[in-house]
Amino acid sequence: MRAFALTGNAPPATGWAARPIVMVLDASGDLCTGTALAPDLVLTAAHCVTRPVASEIKAFQTGAAIKVASVARHPGFNFANYAASRATADVALIKLATPLPDIVVPATLAAARRVEVGEKITIAGFGVTAARTDLGLGVPRAATLVVTGKPGSLQIRLHDDETRNKRPGLGACTGDSGGPAFDGEGPLVIGIISWTTAAGDEDGCGGLTGITPLLNYRAWIIETAKRLGATIAP
Repeated sequence: MRAFALTGNAPPATGWAARPIVMVLDASGDLCTGTALAPDLVLTAAHCVTRPVASEIKAFQTGAAIKVASVARHPGFNFANYAASRATADVALIKLATPLPDIVVPATLAAARRVEVGEKITIAGFGVTAARTDLGLGVPRAATLVVTGKPGSLQIRLHDDETRNKRPGLGACTGDSGGPAFDGEGPLVIGIISWTTAAGDEDGCGGLTGITPLLNYRAWIIETAKRLGATIAP
């Protein structure tokens, strides 16, 4: 599993950006981020839950660990495409054996729409603050980034508006994979953190943050949540 986290000394997440996010941990010690969509349902990246190892969800606010009842990966997810940095359906839902503590407030799916270049998107996660280190791992952080490139229905690229992928800046890094991309000022999830680069499109963090938009997968999320017995806001 590859995962990526918030670099560049992003501030600790507070308020609406911090309340819905949880840690996705597996038995080998790997960490991703997820977003509660219901007290017993977590949205994350499919590449975070591909290995046949036991996983659990942990609420940062209480430290409570909750067992996973089942995992549903989008049928369109292709790990080979993901590993080759090609767009794929990097979306998964985790059904919990018991509900999250009340202090975790579920987010809502954003309206189905395409984003435009120049829009601001807030990301949040539990990843490291410097690539190839453990600095900051497990602390919720958030950063507001700007849409760049040619955003479409399969992939959105974000960068720090101050550094613009020319030098290291804010962005996702190890541990942030699966975390939310929020639309506007509120917990409306429009995408999932999938990958990062270092500045100049090099390997690492602090350059581009790749988001899998939920535009094509929103109906699958709603239908699968119902099948798993979870109720999410439409």
